[in-house]
Amino acid sequence: MVELTALWMPILISAVVVFVASSVIHMALPYHKSDYSKLPNEEKVMDAIRAAGVTPGFYHFPRCESHKDMKAPEYVEKLNKGPIGLLTVMPSGQPNMGKYLTVWFLYCVVVSVFVAYLTSRTVAPGSEYLAVFRVAGTTAFMGYGLAHAHASIWEGRSWGNTLKFWIDGLIYACLTAGVFGWRWPK
Repeated sequence: MVELTALWMPILISAVVVFVASSVIHMALPYHKSDYSKLPNEEKVMDAIRAAGVTPGFYHFPRCESHKDMKAPEYVEKLNKGPIGLLTVMPSGQPNMGKYLTVWFLYCVVVSVFVAYLTSRTVAPGSEYLAVFRVAGTTAFMGYGLAHAHASIWEGRSWGNTLKFWIDGLIYACLTAGVFGWRWPK
């Protein structure tokens, strides 16, 4: 068994490598440009949201207060009339990219800590690169890739978008696994 403290270097290196790779993927490659659609009559919709006094938060519409209300004729009528949706409203103003990038980097560190923990408990010191790569890569993919499936299952995100995030997750997982295989204690 490898002590978790012996893996601080691969934890940090893999987090930095994934952070840089994700920046390249999202800024230089075009395949995420189609992740979000523009609303028809965007200004009109934004004006209506503003006029309704909607504050930052996550909303589901139409929404009922309890499970028993789901069968109420008024609610069923709203569902049939549509639209049905989820709405994320963020604070007005320029997005705070520094905050978002910091939290993303911390997430990368957290995923790498879990990779280190699971790999350290299942792969012996001095193990071959591929043995480390398999466990670390599988664990990293669970954190970076599989985490996106719920949005297609429960939130209506297209499976095409989720597939793109799975591809990203596979890239991040391979990079993480490569770092752990390279820096694994002898």
